[in-house]
Amino acid sequence: MTEIRKGQAPAALSRNQFHDRFMESFMDPAFEAEAQAISRVEAIAWDAYLEGRKAPRTRKAGPGYADPDYELSVEWLQTRERIQQAQAAWQDPASPSRVLLVCGSARNDGTCPGEVSKTWRMVKWAEETLQAANIEADVLDLSLLTSSYHLNIHPCKGCASTAMPLCHWPCSCYPNHSLGQTSDWMNEIYERWTAAHGVILLTPVYWYQSPSPLKLMIDRLVCADGGNPDPTSTQGKKPAKAKALELKGWDYPKHLAGRVYGMVVHGDVAGIEGSRRGLSDWLDWMGLIDAGAQARLDRYVGYYEPYATSHDALDADKPMQAEVRNVASAVANAVAALRAGTLSQPDRGLSRPRPK
Repeated sequence: MTEIRKGQAPAALSRNQFHDRFMESFMDPAFEAEAQAISRVEAIAWDAYLEGRKAPRTRKAGPGYADPDYELSVEWLQTRERIQQAQAAWQDPASPSRVLLVCGSARNDGTCPGEVSKTWRMVKWAEETLQAANIEADVLDLSLLTSSYHLNIHPCKGCASTAMPLCHWPCSCYPNHSLGQTSDWMNEIYERWTAAHGVILLTPVYWYQSPSPLKLMIDRLVCADGGNPDPTSTQGKKPAKAKALELKGWDYPKHLAGRVYGMVVHGDVAGIEGSRRGLSDWLDWMGLIDAGAQARLDRYVGYYEPYATSHDALDADKPMQAEVRNVASAVANAVAALRAGTLSQPDRGLSRPRPK
């Protein structure tokens, strides 16, 4: 058996440390009137932390799982059911064509910046273009992470690097109620990716990289590329069982393969080409199909000009506005061809000599 390495995890919090962290959510003096009630809630949370009650509501997995009697999280099972329904709709020729528009900027006018992002404006142009082509546009605005109450995309924990079967599809790492890691948006986002016939990423560049909300989502989509749809086969998160499964032979299923994609990457000084290539490589690896050269756009807006006038620069750049619309048109055309069975995929059906 492959050795399971240990020794990195810190010790559990002391009772005082737990209290300090728990109370950070109640700094508003308005909570003082309910101090006794908060103290009682804290005692329950402390008990859940000590006992590690990650998924306090469970039921038997039932038929179709390796271990039908294994207790699975009710929340995970509900997410899994919605994903299966979304996949069935995606495969149904009678269902409407649907494109997911992902706004990768962290900025909106409902939080500290006080102004909409240029990315959001581009999303709206793409949305108009798709609607004109009779395609449903589902706008996923990741900036809501910065302006919404208790909405999270928790970071990936890297289960796949222990063994791919330990990474469950959909992710079972969250919510973790014992650690207060709740309100995880990914349970909804998995369903929306699954339902889409096409995806368009629209994003600025932050320090040569994708903005953190976008990167959080990307990392948490690792379970869509090789993830295990049956947590009972690893008895939850048992590394030894997952390693044995992978070494026995794992097929690394690509759960989102076959959708088409486009993207718009914009910046003001540097980094757009590297970011665009990285995002394209990621989607290619996941088994998505690019919608052509004009569907992969990187452009500068107000190159080396003040941030304060960047929206004005975008107003003046009519060719870029048309290019953004072309991205959406290319994806719309590719979706139509995909659903008609005429989209060219020269490498379709080729086996991968080194799957992963």
